Amino acid sequence: MRQPVAWLALAGSAALALASPRPAFAQSSDHVEALWYSTASEKSVQSFLDHASQISIVSPQVFAFDKRGSIHGKLDPRVVEAAHAHGVKLVPLVMNPGFDQPTIHRVLTVASVHRHAVSALVALCRDQHLDGIQFDIENVSAKDRDALTRFMWDAASALRAIHCPLSAAVVPRANDSLGESNYDKWIIANWRGAYDYKALADSLDFLSYMTYAEHTGGTTPGPVAGYTWMEQDLRFVLSLGVPPSKLSIGIPSYSDWWYPNYDKKKGAGARGSDVSYAKAESLLTTAGVQPTWDDKEKAAYAFWPVNGVNQFVWIENARAFTAKLDLVRKYKLRGYSVWVLGTEDPAVWSAVGP
Repeated sequence: MRQPVAWLALAGSAALALASPRPAFAQSSDHVEALWYSTASEKSVQSFLDHASQISIVSPQVFAFDKRGSIHGKLDPRVVEAAHAHGVKLVPLVMNPGFDQPTIHRVLTVASVHRHAVSALVALCRDQHLDGIQFDIENVSAKDRDALTRFMWDAASALRAIHCPLSAAVVPRANDSLGESNYDKWIIANWRGAYDYKALADSLDFLSYMTYAEHTGGTTPGPVAGYTWMEQDLRFVLSLGVPPSKLSIGIPSYSDWWYPNYDKKKGAGARGSDVSYAKAESLLTTAGVQPTWDDKEKAAYAFWPVNGVNQFVWIENARAFTAKLDLVRKYKLRGYSVWVLGTEDPAVWSAVGP
């Protein structure tokens, strides 16, 4: 999962250039589960309030473990009220704060903290009358893979006793290779390698498979979630025996922007930021450029020079969103999980249907 970010939008003329007729992705007739993540930001909350009738599950990113295994956070009462009013399941995220690795290592490996964390999860779901809980545990050392599986298994067993479903958002991977570069080895060792997908699917209600962040501010420019990369990751997890009925594919509603930057400690270099669809519109309008549609990756991109140095943006608009929803049908998946409310192209809501 990504942390709360600012966001992009396409210029009106650019949106027209990329638009194409598309049927609504009707959730009700296709029985597709639509999970949308939210944050505490006002834009995110307001987006949920405006579109709750089109959402199956809302997952606010508001709760986190501390080093003792206690859980801290608070739900926005407006989100709770709207979820109840529209029959939306309220399944908040519980995360390691800031995706801090030492904190989650302690929760996973210190027996007393492990037990306290499980008890805290039970109390959270019971006392706040939740429809479930989803883990958003990331930046876990691959050395803690078995401990993570055991912790999620124990939590699922305890929550099942009070009829509280447990799911997990998991970082995807396309294979079990360590790769060749230092970057490959780092991302497997700390972000992608800790998840035993089959074991987790066996113990949990379902997995939100976070097929976004293919490229980030820490990589070279490229698609936020290229279609070919998403499908490769999806085929891998299915090949391990994870049932399609337990997979919710991740779809981004945010875009990414890369630009040159100077830091006193690190010197000159490229920097990337997650941006909203609305921010994209501003960038493209200011630059006076039209985006290009990449039909292989199902996304739009543009680049333009500023003082002789190029800036890049990869855009996740409604056309990209709808194209990637086809993976749900193609592989007969449970549904889709979107990061994050408040950053989307407004046309997405027409695309997904009532």
